[in-house]
Amino acid sequence: MLQRNVIRRSPSEVASARTLLIVSLAAFSALCVVTHAPMADVLVYRAEGAAVANGTDLYGFTVTEWRLPATYPPFAALLFVPTTWLPLGALKLAFAAGNVALLAALVRLSCRLADLPARAPAVCAATALALWLEPVFQTVLFGQINLALAVLILWDLTRPTGARGKGIALGIAAGVKLTPALFIAYLLLRGRRREAVTAASAFAGTVLLGAVVLPAASVDFFTRRLYETGRVGKAWIVDNQSLQGLIARALGEREPGLAWALPAVAVACAGLWLARRAPQDRWGILVTATTAPLVCPISWSHHWVWCVPLIAVLHAERRLHLAAAVTIVFTARTLWLVPHQGDLDLQLPWWQQLLASPYPLLGLALLAAQPSLSAARSSSASMIR
Repeated sequence: MLQRNVIRRSPSEVASARTLLIVSLAAFSALCVVTHAPMADVLVYRAEGAAVANGTDLYGFTVTEWRLPATYPPFAALLFVPTTWLPLGALKLAFAAGNVALLAALVRLSCRLADLPARAPAVCAATALALWLEPVFQTVLFGQINLALAVLILWDLTRPTGARGKGIALGIAAGVKLTPALFIAYLLLRGRRREAVTAASAFAGTVLLGAVVLPAASVDFFTRRLYETGRVGKAWIVDNQSLQGLIARALGEREPGLAWALPAVAVACAGLWLARRAPQDRWGILVTATTAPLVCPISWSHHWVWCVPLIAVLHAERRLHLAAAVTIVFTARTLWLVPHQGDLDLQLPWWQQLLASPYPLLGLALLAAQPSLSAARSSSASMIR
């Protein structure tokens, strides 16, 4: 019988990983204190939960100095009710600690997706470093839920085929924030109909629950608020790292209209076609995860937390130079270096356009290169056999 090699962890390796994580968390915490990080999204979630608990208009309020409204479906507001049970300081601390734990979970799931060993020292070190990727950093800083959704989706999609209830977590994620529903289309196109039906049913269940508990808010959201993308924010500012943001800034137009809508449809179709044809599920998942923020009207920079599994897969496939380049793009924060006060986002010269839209440009490049990446991987696998 073949004996499995036991990987021994040296005390120095474990200690180094823990030290790196502690230093990273301490530096992040100090930065939050110095900059007086408001964790604005936590305040929005708390206000949504309070609106449900008090029976007030869910989509009629704004909070913080930026006048932020509720933008998620009523089902999400139901999940936010417990945020009203804690004092604000304790709630912010809970969100920060929870997001760090979710980042560690995402790192482990990324290892599963990439077929990498998820040893504790490696996970600790990767979590410490991934915290400084701009989308992850902003998610923790704002108190966002991007990491929670990514963990739900990736956990579900990487479970064994035929696992009981596979698809439910994906459907719940889509019920919280509609963008993950694109993964349901991915499952259908890959011929995984049972999982797709389960996910769609779970998603429908979230809509039904919201309609039963909050009927007026559900009608308001699905007939009106869903289509008011201006409620989410200005499409043309550098914060928006979607295809619409890229095109709006490139054309100098606040509302690019068909100049955005037609390319978005083309990118959505191309992305799903590439995901369907990907020889491995890992690339099908990553292509879908890249397509979603590209075609969404507004995708803030912190929505791109799927950079974590992308880097893990590139590393696992020994594409070290490409993995390093992707890491640099998601760490450099070039979008914050260009002028972006007032209307300056619409007046950028061509060379600043590249700095202002790093994520959609990288996403488009990844979709364009995906066939060759998959072909090279398939060829390597055949040679190994």
